[in-house]
Amino acid sequence: MKEHQLQVRVRYSETDQMGVVYHGNYLPYFEIGRVEWLRNHGISYKSMEESGVALPIVNINISYKKPARYDDLLTVITKYKKQSSVKIEFECKIQSENGELLTTADFILVFVDLKTGKPMLPPSNIKTIIDSMELLEN
Repeated sequence: MKEHQLQVRVRYSETDQMGVVYHGNYLPYFEIGRVEWLRNHGISYKSMEESGVALPIVNINISYKKPARYDDLLTVITKYKKQSSVKIEFECKIQSENGELLTTADFILVFVDLKTGKPMLPPSNIKTIIDSMELLEN
């Protein structure tokens, strides 16, 4: 499964004076989506880090279409896009409770060896999952 969905309710602390979600607060929604995408595929981010692998973001492109507001129930949709060498790409979107598109984002992350701080190929368990998704696509 290339796509994972989850719901998040906007908290008051995530909004600005106008009751609109502050732009920087979309990043944690997207992070929750990516972490849960991994978990849904049997990969705990915590155990990945404990094994010496990190997955930092190296590029983000966010497009804000319509505002989310306090107490809205949002659906965060995270979709695997592709993987090449040390990079993995995700496309994400946030929809309102009635399915209206609010925000989109594209992320590029790099597998990094925590001991050396250098990019590395994905661990074999993650590569196996990615390869199976690539096969399903073709």
